[in-house]
Amino acid sequence: MSTYSPNLRIELIDSGTQAGVWGTTTNTNLGTLIEQSISGYVSVSITAASQVLTAVNGAIDQSRMAMVNLTTTTVVAFSVFVPPSPKQYTFKNSSAYAATIYCSTVLGNTTAAGTGIVVPASAIVSVWSDGTNIEIGRAH
Repeated sequence: MSTYSPNLRIELIDSGTQAGVWGTTTNTNLGTLIEQSISGYVSVSITAASQVLTAVNGAIDQSRMAMVNLTTTTVVAFSVFVPPSPKQYTFKNSSAYAATIYCSTVLGNTTAAGTGIVVPASAIVSVWSDGTNIEIGRAH
């Protein structure tokens, strides 16, 4: 039975399993999922005041992407929640409203684990997560 890595949710194949099909899993892990975490782009339409980016074990999802473009159908500022694991992101806020980025306390929920950052309307911000807090990436 496979398990999944905690940060990027990459499938970890157990020894002696997936005979004849392990190559497909490996290609998905390396050629799709890891590549997306480094250079992937997704546009996400925010439809609620608080919304979680999708996070799926061993499959394409929003929160694995390196670059996330935010659009919205709301008419107010909104919050976006990423998984509670370390990762770098670049967010582009293509909306007319401020977006606050938080880590979830638990994968898939909209409860903030720690501090977040505000991405102003029309701004592009590179951030990093330590699994609890979101911070703006900047040189010191």
